[in-house]
Amino acid sequence: MKRLRVDVVSLLKELEIVIKMLINTKVTSKYRSVYKGKGLEFEDYRVYTPEDDASRIDWKASARTNDTLIKVFREERNLNVYILLDTSSSMIFGSTKKLKMEYAAELAAAFSYFILDANDRVSVLMFNDKIAKMIPPGVGKRHFYVILNSLVNAELYGGGFDLKKAINFVMKTSKERGLMIIISDFINVKGDWEKDLKIAAAKFDIIGVRVRDPRDEAMPDDDVGQIVLQSPFASDSALVDPRKIADAYKKRVQAEDNRIETAFLKSRIDLMKLSTADSFIKPLVEFFLIRRKWSWR
Repeated sequence: MKRLRVDVVSLLKELEIVIKMLINTKVTSKYRSVYKGKGLEFEDYRVYTPEDDASRIDWKASARTNDTLIKVFREERNLNVYILLDTSSSMIFGSTKKLKMEYAAELAAAFSYFILDANDRVSVLMFNDKIAKMIPPGVGKRHFYVILNSLVNAELYGGGFDLKKAINFVMKTSKERGLMIIISDFINVKGDWEKDLKIAAAKFDIIGVRVRDPRDEAMPDDDVGQIVLQSPFASDSALVDPRKIADAYKKRVQAEDNRIETAFLKSRIDLMKLSTADSFIKPLVEFFLIRRKWSWR
């Protein structure tokens, strides 16, 4: 079996560092800090203590009682988290040290690690224009290595791209609400997927993660001469001069990005943007911190 180049040992060391950073910044090591709170029910008020998060203070209730009160919510236990990983042909590309699919696989492993560390269930759906692999929800270290074994399986990568099918598959097979994480370059998104995304957002707290290679965004600046461009989803190819098409290419990319961002914004879904040229560790920590501030738990 062909396997992706994923340095598991180094990745796990980095993730342990991330957990320590989150603890030091008073963010729980559990990834739940990014979960906005769907499925949480208000239970009662209690008096604020110095150990509590000040952002949870209910100032209106406090003013009525002359006590500093925070809301207490009854939390769903064993949260189900669904990671949807794009394994289409456009992910088999890279101009940096890592192909997009290698970078995305490491990111999916990182999210899985945080989820399982929180004793919650994680499911991974690897998809292209079909369902390439479905790993049912599970817990524990053994489940992490089951996930990792599939993530590095190169035979599961390649093919078309159908985000709509992946979203609908999770909607039909999941019985409980939870967190959905979609990792993709979002290239060649077609059909009425925006409608399905909005419907899914009513059931799940969704995080979109856009993974791009620098060449997805712009033509090379250097004078490299003519190059051959080929569609990852068809046999079409063309010989071009990057300097002559650079502006048009950038405008097309921007137009597509605006369409994707608008779809996520309309559904009130956060979209995280990553480049394979940079480590995802720092952006991931920053994202955790930002999401925690927005959380109403």
